[in-house]
Amino acid sequence: MVKKGNKMAGFKFERDLPHQVEAVKSVMKVFNQAIAKELNVKALAKVSNPVIEYSPIFKYCDNIRDIQETNNIPFKGCKSSDTVLDIMMETGTGKTYTYTKTMFELHKQLNIHKFIVVVPTLSIKAGTLNFLKAKATLEHFRQEYNTIIKTYVVESQKAKKNKKSYMPQAVREFVEADSSGKKSIHVLIINAGMINSDTMSKRFDVTLFDRYDTPFSAIASTHPFTIVDEPHKFPKEGVTYKNIKKFESQYLFRFGATFNDSYHNLVYELSAVDAFNDNLVKGIVTHVEEFDGAKDAIVTLKSTDGKEATFELSENGKKRTFKVAKKESMATVHPEMQELFVDTLNKTIVVLSNGIELKKGVKLNPYSYAHSLQDKMMQDAIASHFKIEKDLMSREVRIKPLTLFFIDDIEGYREGQSLSGSLKEKFESIATAYIERELKSVKDERYKEYLQKSLQDISLIHGGYFSKDNSEKDDKIEKEINEILHDKERLLSLENPRRFIFSKWTLREGWDNPNVFQICKLRSSGSTTSKLQEVGRGLRLPVNEYMSRVKDELFDLHYFVDFTEKSFVDTLISEINEKSGAFSGEDEPKKLTDELIEKIIQCYGIDEDTLLEILDDADAIKRNNDFKEGGYGVVTTMYPDAFEGVGRNKIREAGAKKAQLSLKVGKYDELRELWESINQKVILEYKVENENKFEELFNAYLRENLNSFKPKGVQTRVGILNFEEGIAFYQEVQSVDDEILPISTMSYKSFLIELSKKLHLNIQTLHSVFVNIKESLDINIYLNQQTINVIKAGFNKYLLDHAFSDFSIGYNKVTNKIHPTKLTDKDGEALESINASDIGVKFLNERVADNYLFEELYFDSDLERENIQTNISEIIVFTKIPKSSIKIPVAGGGTYSPDFAYVIKSKDGKKRLHLVVETKDKGERDLYIDEKQKIEHAKKLFEHLSDEIKIEFKKQLRGNKMVDLIKDIQNIKKEDKA
Repeated sequence: MVKKGNKMAGFKFERDLPHQVEAVKSVMKVFNQAIAKELNVKALAKVSNPVIEYSPIFKYCDNIRDIQETNNIPFKGCKSSDTVLDIMMETGTGKTYTYTKTMFELHKQLNIHKFIVVVPTLSIKAGTLNFLKAKATLEHFRQEYNTIIKTYVVESQKAKKNKKSYMPQAVREFVEADSSGKKSIHVLIINAGMINSDTMSKRFDVTLFDRYDTPFSAIASTHPFTIVDEPHKFPKEGVTYKNIKKFESQYLFRFGATFNDSYHNLVYELSAVDAFNDNLVKGIVTHVEEFDGAKDAIVTLKSTDGKEATFELSENGKKRTFKVAKKESMATVHPEMQELFVDTLNKTIVVLSNGIELKKGVKLNPYSYAHSLQDKMMQDAIASHFKIEKDLMSREVRIKPLTLFFIDDIEGYREGQSLSGSLKEKFESIATAYIERELKSVKDERYKEYLQKSLQDISLIHGGYFSKDNSEKDDKIEKEINEILHDKERLLSLENPRRFIFSKWTLREGWDNPNVFQICKLRSSGSTTSKLQEVGRGLRLPVNEYMSRVKDELFDLHYFVDFTEKSFVDTLISEINEKSGAFSGEDEPKKLTDELIEKIIQCYGIDEDTLLEILDDADAIKRNNDFKEGGYGVVTTMYPDAFEGVGRNKIREAGAKKAQLSLKVGKYDELRELWESINQKVILEYKVENENKFEELFNAYLRENLNSFKPKGVQTRVGILNFEEGIAFYQEVQSVDDEILPISTMSYKSFLIELSKKLHLNIQTLHSVFVNIKESLDINIYLNQQTINVIKAGFNKYLLDHAFSDFSIGYNKVTNKIHPTKLTDKDGEALESINASDIGVKFLNERVADNYLFEELYFDSDLERENIQTNISEIIVFTKIPKSSIKIPVAGGGTYSPDFAYVIKSKDGKKRLHLVVETKDKGERDLYIDEKQKIEHAKKLFEHLSDEIKIEFKKQLRGNKMVDLIKDIQNIKKEDKA
């Protein structure tokens, strides 16, 4: 049931978002065991922060090293005198909220109450101030901390003749604010221009506390903590950063998505890759306006003097200039424009014979000259908007989408009512047509009412903000600007039909709105502009009509550009991966390194031996783990999540498709019963008598693996000399990564709590085992995160290896919902195609068996290829099972997926038999214990599922022919019947 409430009560901030909580915790851990001592002078103590003092128990650099170890950040040294701390958070992930929460935590734990927030520009200052002063913000933090935040903004002031000069009011109020009651936080907000102004450095006649005559010295007396937003705008060698140091801040926190210089004590990192791949921001879909027939041809009006128009033709990488006079044919510029001529022209506008009005800079496609490039882009963006809007506004709890246009033609927008063919007139005409079309088919009554209201006054569905608006007085324009810049709640109200915003890049910094779902660039931003910065205006996850953030759903930001930016997607991905220190596609590694193996293991829950065996079967690696030709591509296709780069599905071009594999849709009906049966969702049940049995298992695991715990100072590397293709190489068979380092970085209690979470075992059980084996293993010298990780991986493998022999398992169905699946939509109907990579990484343009579910031949091993191409008359239909579509839970927490599913005829041809096959292109003796155990788990599951339809499970090894397996099944069924 949807909870009804005041839709205009303000944004509802979600508490305890993991990435924001971790960022705040990371900052606070820096001050573990810190002592905040108040000033000796009571009068100053009331208006100043306490001073963080170093003491034997406050180990600043040790704290930073521990934090970086926990957050997987390389430790590059630390100086106790370097009190700059860096927090890297990507655009759209709540950076302002996070540093605000950090201020409240510092106040709560250390009684720090005076902060400075430094921002680069006036627009960002306005956005920050709006956030900190918003009722929703104040109430949100008041509920959690019972503390309010007070803001002070330094403004320039004019000198008064023949009068004493006073320090700026905001500075006086901030410095003199009394926080002895501990119920308020005081924040001074200042932009770069003001920091560098004479106002901050000059001496004033009237001092503060009879001793401070400059704003810098007065502010420094409060011993502030300073937050720098957008640190890349403040290079350390620059004037602004040098002036920031005049605040003499105890600690300086730099919060940003970009750091031009090297990090200083980086304590938390949420990269662009993390933000996209963890769905903390919208994905990005680009729409590139291309030309049919000639993608690289464009005609641009460069100038007009009233007598002749100068056009530039850009085609095939070459540029030429042409002059065309009144009544002359445009064929002079391009032969495809022979039916067009210049009708009239003046010093600002050229009108073509088809009625198109051109202004300087307007581009035309000579191959489709009926519409200007901008018109086509605007029409596409409007069409896309109403498609998105219909979905989001027809939900039970609605989401109002916004579209943002960046334009050059300000006059054509602001003065549009009096200009025939103006940008505004064209926009309103197109929008009206789409609204009228939607009204003919819309079923949702609330959305229908919203559209009808939009038609009553079409001018109210859009608004604009341009820098020149600040100098003009117009009540309607002022209302638009206030909504766009300052009143997000009003802009997102469902009572307000405005949802299209026009600007000239004025909104590029300091402004964003979570419900921007589209950005259309009707003008270029220049080649040097950061692509990530451009899309930042719309990356945040949206809020619904109750102003609550909508998560656990994938949303996209649609980005419209012209063909001159056709490489937008690749440029953006490269920028994100470069910023995040991810793998570079240009620097393709030659070897499957230990680091990459570890990442794949962590992402996919498989052990190293199994991984290497799979890659060997796929012909991706040599015995020394060097990649064979094309091997790196095979690995990235099979295990994409292990590569730090942003997922390609998070940033993609509209219409761009992965290689697809076509289903023979009619064949699916024959497979349906078996497919739905094996796609049931189940959970694994350990059939263990009691907790004592788990204690026995954990005890046995530790005793069998005591060698993993190395004595202090001892490290062992074991390697063998191997030969391949006449070349000798050294292969390490035991890595130091497998060792548990003898170092303690946490308390015994914290260690037990964390290990208990990882293993899902009772804390008392763990404690009992460690006490029991203390003579053989003193766990107290191994209390660190690595120990936990190694024990988790090792014990999970132990459970897998000892399933069935030491304890039994079972499966329980958890839901009746089956669809959608990798082969079907939500209604259970067969898809027309699926991603080819879900079936195999190798492709051959050859025939497949007639009764195979797919049209094309994709496979991972030669044995799979043989199965797919072999026609067997007894088979009704068969399919290779798409990767990750069926995940069978196995003991120890991993999953397993078989390879093939068959529907076959019985011996007499009257009944259907169901067969699921695991294909291993190796012999029985070559199977690892893990593989054998997973196969046993599959048998157990299909025995359980056979209560509904009978399913046989078989393994197929190298040398086994599928026809022989099928005959065996038929014979067994015949004997059963007999």
